[in-house]
Parts: sequence; C-alpha cells; structure tokens
Amino acid sequence: MASSKLQEFIEETENKEILRFVTIGSVDDGKSTLIGRLLHDTNAVYEDQLSAVKSASTQNVDQGEIDFALITDGLKAEREQGITIDVAYRYFATKKRKFIIADTPGHVQYTRNMATGASTADVALILIDARHGVLPQTRRHAYISSLLGIYGLLVCVNKMDLKDYDEAVFEKIKKDMEAVTANMGFGDIQFIPVSALKGDNVVTSSANTPWYKGPTVLEYLETIQVPKDDLASHFALPVQLVIRPHLNFRGFAGRIISGSIQVADEIMVLPSEKTSRVKEILLYKENLHEAVAGQSIVLTLEDEIDISRGDMLVHPNHSFTISNRFRAKMVWLDENPLKLNRQYYLKHTTNSAVGVVNQVNQILNIESLQFESSDKPLKLNDIAEVTITVNRPLIADLYRNNRQAGAFILIDRITNQTSGAGMIAEFLDDLSAEQEEEFLEKVSREEKEARLNQKGYLVQVVAPTEQEAFQKAVSLERLLFDRGYFPIFIEKEDIAQKLLPFAKENALLILIPKVGKKLAIQIEDKEVKIKHLADALSVIQKEIEK
Repeated sequence: MASSKLQEFIEETENKEILRFVTIGSVDDGKSTLIGRLLHDTNAVYEDQLSAVKSASTQNVDQGEIDFALITDGLKAEREQGITIDVAYRYFATKKRKFIIADTPGHVQYTRNMATGASTADVALILIDARHGVLPQTRRHAYISSLLGIYGLLVCVNKMDLKDYDEAVFEKIKKDMEAVTANMGFGDIQFIPVSALKGDNVVTSSANTPWYKGPTVLEYLETIQVPKDDLASHFALPVQLVIRPHLNFRGFAGRIISGSIQVADEIMVLPSEKTSRVKEILLYKENLHEAVAGQSIVLTLEDEIDISRGDMLVHPNHSFTISNRFRAKMVWLDENPLKLNRQYYLKHTTNSAVGVVNQVNQILNIESLQFESSDKPLKLNDIAEVTITVNRPLIADLYRNNRQAGAFILIDRITNQTSGAGMIAEFLDDLSAEQEEEFLEKVSREEKEARLNQKGYLVQVVAPTEQEAFQKAVSLERLLFDRGYFPIFIEKEDIAQKLLPFAKENALLILIPKVGKKLAIQIEDKEVKIKHLADALSVIQKEIEK
C-alpha cells in the first residue's frame, strides 16, 4: 500500500507542468523577502533550514519575526549587507504546478546576474516599493525582461503595510508602470498589492486590501498559461561532443534547444547541409523513440557524416541562418566601456568565434525607454542596438523565433569577463569580395588603439645602474604583456627615438632602459618616481588607456 502511494506520488509529480519565474526590481524592494515568504507559506522550507533562519533573524527585523530574505540569501556577504548578490535558485511544488525560482539581485552593479537569472524564465515577478514607486532600475529590469522574451510580467507593489494599504498608492504605481510597459510586448501583465513581510496577498488573500479582487501571487503563478512553442518543428541540437569510444560507434551529444526528434526522422547538418536519418536516440543507458527540448541526448545516424562540435543538427525545413554579420540588442555588462572594433570572444550555443562590434546604432534612454542616436561609448548596464561581425559564420536564428539559438555573449579576451549579452534581431548580408574592397579604408590610429587597448608611447625605465635599468625594463615588458598589452623592448635609445613616430601611429608601446638617480618611469616629458614595478604598471596603464 505504502509503495503504491509512493509510486502514485512520483508519477503525479513527474507529470506536473514546470513554471520558471524570476524575481526582479530595484535594490531593497523586497524580492528575497517575498520568495522567502512564498516558500514558507507553501511549506517548502525544511525544519532545520527554518530553525537556522530564525536564529539568524536578529539584525533587520523586529524581535520574534522571521527575516524571510535569509531563506534565499545564503552568501555571507549577502547576509552582512542585507542585499542579494548572486542568483539564488529554489524549487518548490504545489498540487497544481512545479516551480523553479531565480531570485536575482536588484543592485545596478549586479545587473549581469539579473540577466542570467531571467534568461530562461517564463514569468518575471517584478517588485516595486510602495514608498518609492517606479525607479530607473525598475524600468531597466522590465526592459531587459522584455528583450529576453519573457511572456508574463507580475508586478507586485510591495510594502503596502508601510503605506497603510492605501489603494490610491497602488493605483498610482499601477498607472506609472502601465505607461512603462506599454510597448514592451509582454503577453500578460498582472498587478498585485502585497506585503512580503506580513504575507498579504502572497499565498492567501488579505483582509487589509478589501478593495483588491484579483489573484494572490501564488494563484497567479499556478494559473498563468504560457504559450509553448510547436515542438513538432524547429528541432535544433547544437553538437557539444562527438563520442567515439570504438570503431563501431559514433554518436553526437548535445542538449536539444528547441523542437523534438524521433527515430528515423530525417535530419540536416549545418553548415554542410548534408542529410541523414536518426538511427538511435540514447539517454544514458536508455534507448528512446523520441526526445524533446531540454533533454541532453546522444544521436547516432544511419550515414557516416563529418560532424564536429559547433555544428547544428536540424530538420530539413529549418529556419536557421548561416551568417557572420547581424544586428542585435545588447546589454553591456562590463565595467570597462565597449571599444568599437576591438576583438571579443563571442559564445553562441556550443560555438565560439571572434567578434567585433562595428557600430553602436542606438542606445536606450532608460527614462523615456526610447532608442536614441549617441556617440558616447557603451558603458555598464547600457542597452543598445549594435552591428556585429564575426570571423566565422554562426548557425543562428532570430531571438524572437528561438531564444536559445538567437542569444550570445561577448567575453573579454584578456580578463575572461562576460562583457555583453545580446539577442540577434536581424541578419545582414555578407559583404562580397568586391564590396569589401570598395569599402576598405586605411586602418586608423584610433582603430589600432582600440584593438590593442593601448596608445603609442615611449616609456623610459629609469634605474641607478645600466644593468638594473635593463632588468627592470625587461621585467616590465613581461608584466605588461601578461596583462594583455603589446610592449616592445628596445635596448638602444637612438633606435627607439627613430621608431617613435611609427610607434605612435601604430599604437605600439616602446620600453627602453635609462640610467638615473632613482627608480622611476618617464613617459614623454612626465617622470614619476616609483618603489616597485607594480607602481610603474599602474602609472603606464593610466597613460596608455586615456
């Protein structure tokens, strides 16, 4: 009897629909507190975890109350500062649905984490502090959510208890937010007045808001219907690994990003456009007849075809484009501003390429939510429309058609920092050889400076003896090179002086040794005394990156 009930429970749980949602909004609007309250009131918090949270709830809440934010804010720095820094994922289920929550930070500095958490969500739950109303970060998070193609937007006007549950306050914020989201393209928008700390309208309806007749947060999440893609078409599997344990087996491993596939289906390999039929679908030790989006599988084919990592397996009637030029909407996530025509790694599905941003076409004005022409460099948290060229064609789709196949990230080649996250909006024609020749221009000094991330200078490394000056200059060359610069060490000053005009025009950094009284760095006519080469590095970086 017990085993049969357990089996029924397992089957019931497996068959429940999964809804992924993300909490977004400005810092201190109460995102983590709301999720903690939701988990607590749906009995999704284990006793030992609840006990630990109660013990830690001493700093930011009244005596006897629980700091629900601690349920998701697990990092030491998060608890000390009372803010969310990293994305916290939580899982819970009700009788109607299973849920995957991404609790994201609201601080401007951590917008990249918010974009990561929202990238796979079906619904964005955005919180607005009833005391402060709609803030710039509220607008930014809402717009990024719309860019990411999130279907539903649940607007929770939080901390209503601090405004005496005033309906006028709620209606004012609702009106403001409706204006903000009017042209963002969300499929469904719902407004709910809540108090995450007190629990009003989170799981159960509140007597404190008799004027509100809509659903609670949980009721909305349990009932919203998110349109699903047609799984019978647009099958796509980016090849992650070719498995070849012996001569009699050759399989292609990857995660299906869209659509479905069955044994005996005809498939096409991109970019070669060669075709075959599916022989087997393997999931660990199990042979499947069909696999769908989200499953990580191994396919074997009826024919021997040259396939490698980065290729795409699709149905012959696919919607993919092979292109190396496109326009995209991009969120800049790097503290260092974008430099046009500088090379970045571009990661797209399982493929990697080298890409350059040729042009920033428009930048979003976060106040008006209109794209405007601008000659300013793209900086942290800016949202822009850009034109990008890559050194090898991508097998991609427009983001609006396929979120997985239309998304990419830019990675700084030196720091490995994720610099930008983008969504492909339009493919551009590749330039023909004749067009390339027609539009070819002399490479400017500014372009070279952007590519090398430095300006052309003559740097003299001054030390008391000739031997010490020589050694310091050689060591400084290594330090600069290891940090991504391109220095050139020249021992003779007369040769260096002759080469200086050439170095300035081509953004080359020349280092020469020089004998002097004290250790110093001389750039042009500016001499700075230093104690260590690390000091020299700092001085040079400030000068060559101006």
